[in-house]
Amino acid sequence: MKTFRPWELEQTWLLPPSVHDFVPADHPAHFIRELVRESLDLSAILGTYTEERGYPPYHPAMMTALILYAYSQGLFSSRKIARACIQRVDFMAVTGMQKPNFRTINKFRGRHLAALSGLFMQVLKLCREAGLASLGHVAIDGTKVKANASKHKAMSYARMKKAEKELEDIVKTWFDRAAEEDEREDELYGEDRSGDEMPDWVANREKRLQKIKEAKAALEREAVEEAKERDERRAQGKKLRHKADGTPGDKAQRNFTDPESKILKTADGYIQGYNGQIAVDADHQIIVAHDLINEQNDVEMLDPMLAQVKRNTGRQAREVSADAGYCSEKNLKKLRGRHIRGYVATGRQNHGAKKKGRLGQTPGTATYEMRLRIEKAGHRSRYRLRKYVVEPVIGQIKSAMGFDRFLLRGLEKVRHEWGLVCLASNLRKLAALG
Repeated sequence: MKTFRPWELEQTWLLPPSVHDFVPADHPAHFIRELVRESLDLSAILGTYTEERGYPPYHPAMMTALILYAYSQGLFSSRKIARACIQRVDFMAVTGMQKPNFRTINKFRGRHLAALSGLFMQVLKLCREAGLASLGHVAIDGTKVKANASKHKAMSYARMKKAEKELEDIVKTWFDRAAEEDEREDELYGEDRSGDEMPDWVANREKRLQKIKEAKAALEREAVEEAKERDERRAQGKKLRHKADGTPGDKAQRNFTDPESKILKTADGYIQGYNGQIAVDADHQIIVAHDLINEQNDVEMLDPMLAQVKRNTGRQAREVSADAGYCSEKNLKKLRGRHIRGYVATGRQNHGAKKKGRLGQTPGTATYEMRLRIEKAGHRSRYRLRKYVVEPVIGQIKSAMGFDRFLLRGLEKVRHEWGLVCLASNLRKLAALG
């Protein structure tokens, strides 16, 4: 008869457990925990704790390690992270079996969001010291990510004007009705209410009317600002959303949930979202710069991303590749000024074949020279590197890590959240090496 290993649920441990025994010695949980403990400067986080009174909070280093490890494993929700602290031994190895609840995790992340995102620089430095980024070739690209808001919660300016008038008429009618009902307050409301409270069916409509008025006013302010910078925006290739006289275009939209997010076009249709930018080194797909905008067009981001690469690493990339969304005469001239050999598509590439109607048809321009450079090399063009450098990293973030929607709202908070995601992506590469 076959002998099996005993399965004794009531047996107690003779020695207390160690977190080092929960997962294998080469597991990323150990690596990221010790990286936070030994290599990262957390003074920006630790320096905010000056109050000696009150119950001792969880150690900020432990909370930092927990959030960084969770993001590297594709867990972004505070509830999912808290659940993992109870159910997953790799998370227990990070926290030392401590179990912060989701509110604690969410408050810590919110309080130190900028500082957590700022750790990107320190991790990038460690990646470079490990030989993971030489800046020989850097590829730049943008990706549209859904905001924490539904596109169905957006309203056009034309619809706002119509809805505002309709709601004002409805609310006025209901206030007249409420005034009549005040006369029968004892019968309708009872002795515990004065009868002058605003009925829910009035308050809800009035609240919606107030939101519409605020969104309408915001679009009107935006239209005035755009009118002041109209010529400059047109020269930059930015899409104009409003009329030349400084009034909003009828199709201009504003989202009620996250007003700073925008309707963006993707390959799969339109989303309410943001445009995340990354610059990736070709050696080991390390992200060397990141940013985030709420514009559809990438063209204004090429030079800022290159400037950030130099600021983050202390030196400029030798080569840069980017798709046609970044192509403009101005950008290509700036590449020359930075002494970077660029490979920027001047139109949709078709396996190196020439294509009519693309940019760069005027001899003597930087765009014309760029088109010839890419077409001359054909299948051997350095431009093709971007398909193996930056596009896989975007795929890893969205598929392997599962990050397809922001949790936070507002451009500044979402920008820091994107930085935290990029940091987690680099941690995965660094952990794989370690």
